[in-house]
Amino acid sequence: MPTDFYKYHALGNDYIVIDPNKSALALSEENIRLICHRNFGVGSDGILFGPLLEAGGMRLRILNPDGSEAEKSGNGIRIFSRYLVEAGYVKGKEFSLITAGGTVAVAVLDGVGGLIKVDMGAASFSSADLPASGPAREIFGETLALGEAEYTINCVSMGNPHCVIPLDDISRETAERLGPLVENHPLFPRRTNVQFLKVIDRANIRIEIWERGAGYTLASGSSSCAAASVAHRLGLTGPEVKVHMPGGVIDIDIRPDGHVFMTGPVTGVMTGSFAPDLRRQVGLGAVKQ
Repeated sequence: MPTDFYKYHALGNDYIVIDPNKSALALSEENIRLICHRNFGVGSDGILFGPLLEAGGMRLRILNPDGSEAEKSGNGIRIFSRYLVEAGYVKGKEFSLITAGGTVAVAVLDGVGGLIKVDMGAASFSSADLPASGPAREIFGETLALGEAEYTINCVSMGNPHCVIPLDDISRETAERLGPLVENHPLFPRRTNVQFLKVIDRANIRIEIWERGAGYTLASGSSSCAAASVAHRLGLTGPEVKVHMPGGVIDIDIRPDGHVFMTGPVTGVMTGSFAPDLRRQVGLGAVKQ
């Protein structure tokens, strides 16, 4: 049987890698939804499609479970970097990767890709970079009405959009209740990722995450970068922060030039072949004997 996919997780945020150099799968929106579905497909928080080998380097496409495409994913980048190491696409411990949200620099901190650091670029608080509706401005400390209550929001782009909401108490229930309202708010014409932030001390924060196109998520690399950037700008933390999430902890280091470095683990889960029924559904046809 051919290997159709490679599955990993980064603190419980799981992705399927599909390599176009090894698979003839056409990634239509319908196919993406089916493969990511946890009852009818393999099940994942998204698909990492690549590497697409170009003159400028290796490009990664990040596909959400609803069929939409994300500009950037911190956990996805770390997972895909481990795949590149294991598949032999990269030999050294440092390399770059092209995403729709910009080129990132990757450093493998061990021999197998189990611990990876990524330069996620500089955080931007400009509404134009999210994007957000209304006049050009920094959306920081603005008030947003959600239902019958108002919340203070702080928006930041890490190459993909984020809306960070500091609260005294955060929970999965809060993320699942308010997350969809923020994600789909008219303020964000391309929708947004949402983080609910609680500051523990100057070196630790905790977040609950609602991801655009994916829903409630146990961990997120770009969300960790965004939340840490907001907490640091508010003066509530130093530049080095541990971000605690339901799936585990990511280390964030905010440099003086504004670049945000993220360090976290990657765990292999499985490699697999689609069963004949699923192969037919996604248009791969029968396996040649």
